[in-house]
Amino acid sequence: MKLLSRHGLWHWGAFAALALAVLAAVAYVLVPRDVQVVRPIYGTAVQAVYATGTVEPSVMMPIAPRVGARLVELDVDEGAEVRKGQVLARLESEDVKGNLRQLEAQERFAKQDYERNAALVKQGIIARQSYDRSLANWQAAAAATAAARAQLGFMTLTALGDGTVIRRDGEIGQLIAANQPVFWVAGRSNVRISADVDEEEISKVRVGQSVLIRADAFPGRVFQGSVLSITPKGDPIARSYRVRISVPKDSPLLIGMTSETNIVVRAAGHALLVPTSAVNGNRVWLLRNGRLASKIVAVGTVASDKAEILSGLTEMDLVAMNADSSLREGAKAHAVIVPFGP
Repeated sequence: MKLLSRHGLWHWGAFAALALAVLAAVAYVLVPRDVQVVRPIYGTAVQAVYATGTVEPSVMMPIAPRVGARLVELDVDEGAEVRKGQVLARLESEDVKGNLRQLEAQERFAKQDYERNAALVKQGIIARQSYDRSLANWQAAAAATAAARAQLGFMTLTALGDGTVIRRDGEIGQLIAANQPVFWVAGRSNVRISADVDEEEISKVRVGQSVLIRADAFPGRVFQGSVLSITPKGDPIARSYRVRISVPKDSPLLIGMTSETNIVVRAAGHALLVPTSAVNGNRVWLLRNGRLASKIVAVGTVASDKAEILSGLTEMDLVAMNADSSLREGAKAHAVIVPFGP
């Protein structure tokens, strides 16, 4: 027996590999495979712009001191209903009161000096310049007293309008910085959602469009809203625009909750639908007479789970659930029909 050379063995190995590949290809075409298929259904196709947002009051009033001081009195807490002008808290004011008493004494002296000089100037005893100086001193003292009196008033925090205290940041004895809000008061109006929409999608959003609202706090529930307004100036860093969305009056959504919003851009009520996984670009795979065949279709709205087919299919077609690269034109296949609901 003659031994084969290494060169001959390589040729036999290549031949064997080629033969196996041919046999596999023939088997793929001739041996039926199970393919999951669905029949298209008619339903509603919705094209929406997705955005996350936060529930907030339509009117928010931060209550903050104009000067820094220590908090010495709290009259309301979170959840309290308040009226315009109602006292909410007081800040330490003894030093302000002492300063006010000093300025009031100076004002009284300046006023007496002015009145005395006013009588003397009429008699011609003093020069007009002395009278003018005493008038200016009195006016300056009166202005200083008024400023101190106003500052004393700032030491009492009052409600700017009717509403509900939704947050309190401060405890008795705490030093509160100037302009640091101690209370947040929500006006007595409906809450709304502020959502940030990507600049690439904002051109599709219009005032009045319907919005579907979901929140993790209420799984399985969908709330209806509508677009109230769109901010005319976007955020150049986040590349987004703020959209205000109405919330139903009976909604259980609470201020501060995060929400998922879908702004409905287009809705077709009688659309032919297939699973999104069945569409690859503008092509689907059909099972006809036991063989696979690709079909070019016109695709409309594409959602996460369903895609709208504008033309190219009927509700009697069997469409492959997954339009993946393993499918071959003309390959034999056995249909495994999978339920596909609305």
